[in-house]
Amino acid sequence: MLRLSKASSHFKGKGFSWYSLKKMDEIKKITIEDKKYPELLKKIADPPKVLFYKGEIKPKELCFGIVGTRLCSSYGKQVALEMAGKLCELGITVVSGMAPGIDTNAHLATVENNKRTIAVLGTGIDEESIYPKENIGLSRKILKMGGCLISEYPPGTTGAQFTFPQRNRIISGVSVGILVVEAKEKSGSLITANYAFSQRRKVFAVPGPIYSQNSKGTNYLIKRGAKLVDNVNDILQELDLNIKAKFKNKMAGDNPEESSILQALEGGPLYIDKIIEKTKLSAAIAASTVSVLEIKEKIRNLGGNVYALSK
Repeated sequence: MLRLSKASSHFKGKGFSWYSLKKMDEIKKITIEDKKYPELLKKIADPPKVLFYKGEIKPKELCFGIVGTRLCSSYGKQVALEMAGKLCELGITVVSGMAPGIDTNAHLATVENNKRTIAVLGTGIDEESIYPKENIGLSRKILKMGGCLISEYPPGTTGAQFTFPQRNRIISGVSVGILVVEAKEKSGSLITANYAFSQRRKVFAVPGPIYSQNSKGTNYLIKRGAKLVDNVNDILQELDLNIKAKFKNKMAGDNPEESSILQALEGGPLYIDKIIEKTKLSAAIAASTVSVLEIKEKIRNLGGNVYALSK
């Protein structure tokens, strides 16, 4: 297993001189001997000897990882948003890798709920090194909500072929369990799941259509022994957390048009044309009502005019 010391040659010449003192002050360093080092992470076979972080590390907090493909479907996006949103409402810290796709949506669900989340990076945690660049804004929101950015790689480290798979052991290592939402046959999320299996952590997977490439990896994990998940209580029960998820119904509409659209979306995400077809509303009324429901945060646009319930 590749360790930080072995990787040092890759970072040679990429040291701390790139960064101002102000930026360096934002980045903290912790060793495995420190009392604040995450307790679960200490127990894996190859824990990082050093962690660089922004924000706050809580050594005993209850963490759960959510990962998946970068090229997620609207279905996968909705599942990630829902699962992460409900877990964080229950006081569980969601951990992911801040990659595009499922990871990003898992983090977004938590910051939108004003909750803490942890992003484990395969690069340095300075903004010049963070990947993907479009998630720099997300990284700031994570910190603003009391979350944390973690990496075993020093500032100035750009991503390499091995750094992202290597960081996956940290995602599973700090977590009591891992949920894979969508994954192709050779997805990096399966690397995270394999680490979780070897670390004796619970592995969960969301099933999907047998003809979908994004379901090949998750369906394989279920065959291998991962717990099939179709609601958050499946996770809570398997982890024996003695928490029953009960959420307020925020989906009541303020008028018949809103109620009609919310009811139509109960079966899953719909393209705007399908919403019009199901509700029998005119295109103009449907479009204006959808916009209002978005402002009220009762529904969200998953991209390409595909809408889903926010909860």
